[in-house]
Amino acid sequence: MSPEMVPWLAALALLLGILALVLEVFIIGFGIAGVAGIILIAWGIVLFTVDVAITFKSLVIALISSIIVFIFGIKAMSRFNLWQRLTLGKRQFNDEGYRASREELVECTGQEGITLTPLRPSGAAKVGGDRLDVVSEGGFIPAGAKIKVVRVEGIRIVVRACE
Repeated sequence: MSPEMVPWLAALALLLGILALVLEVFIIGFGIAGVAGIILIAWGIVLFTVDVAITFKSLVIALISSIIVFIFGIKAMSRFNLWQRLTLGKRQFNDEGYRASREELVECTGQEGITLTPLRPSGAAKVGGDRLDVVSEGGFIPAGAKIKVVRVEGIRIVVRACE
């Protein structure tokens, strides 16, 4: 590798590393993109330096310092109750009125109804005299079409067009 190409390669490694970290945080989710991003950033830093031994020593010191700061940060958050200010501390119990599903919706399974709005794939339908929010099993179902309730998953009511 020629000496004049090293700065470009280092800059490319840094940019790709930062891009991988951004993709991980905002799009992909946590996993391999983050590890690749960290490796690319470290490689870019090593390529920019003149003495590799000093660079590795600096990176190790930075990593150890980051871990120590992280540990002290966690201890400070627990000591001053900062974590409770950032998270929801109250559990939601059924006897207090918190329910994710309505038991009577299960009885709708197998019933027929009519769509009140187009389902793309969600919309409203009248089933058993009740107006319900439903989701089509397939694709588009026009308004006024006959439907049948296929299954109920919690508060999600899945329907299919009758043929």
